[in-house]
Amino acid sequence: MTSLGVPRVHFRRVDSTNARARGLAEAGAPHGTVVTADEQSAGRGRQGRTWSAPPGQALLFSVVLRDPPRLLPLAAGIAVAEEAGTEARIKWPNDVLLDVRKIAGILVEGRPRERWAVLGIGLNVAVKVDELPPELRDRAGSLERGQAEIEPTLNRLLTRIERWLVAPPRALLEAVRARDDLRGRAIRWQAGHGEAAGIDDDGRLVVLTKAGQVVLEAGEVHLG
Repeated sequence: MTSLGVPRVHFRRVDSTNARARGLAEAGAPHGTVVTADEQSAGRGRQGRTWSAPPGQALLFSVVLRDPPRLLPLAAGIAVAEEAGTEARIKWPNDVLLDVRKIAGILVEGRPRERWAVLGIGLNVAVKVDELPPELRDRAGSLERGQAEIEPTLNRLLTRIERWLVAPPRALLEAVRARDDLRGRAIRWQAGHGEAAGIDDDGRLVVLTKAGQVVLEAGEVHLG
């Protein structure tokens, strides 16, 4: 029985599960509190982007975590990838890809000094790709399960997240490296470009450039 998911607050429609979970965390909500929704009007991803999903077809939730581990983004990514299946890959730090399409949005926010974080996940469980906005159809994917699978997927995913939250860092890193979608590929980011050379023991992306080795702490990278 997982300790994540209790108490639970559910909305038919909400601005953002992360926003509501942050408010609960600030008010003292216990570790494991989860906020779920059928639909979000202002769902957010990393880099300030929006996260769009048709009503009732995606798993949308945020979890309050007390004393979160340092490698929380990687733990979230591998938990989602496991749920997606053996073919799922991870594009550092935590984009989850299936058949080269992104199936999940993961956003970690928090206050390290207050020792809490909110982990928000949007996972396309029953989404039909051809019903997404046109600009998303060429890069968004789905697990293509039925709507009745959304709740069971949540329960399994919470169990997977909890397991990886307490896993030894070495085991977590090995699992992420086994699904690394970037290693050996040409990438670019805001400050440069090079070849991805794997993930180091601190969860950072190592990049080989003409000027030498670069280590990326966070941010977004693109292929090419």
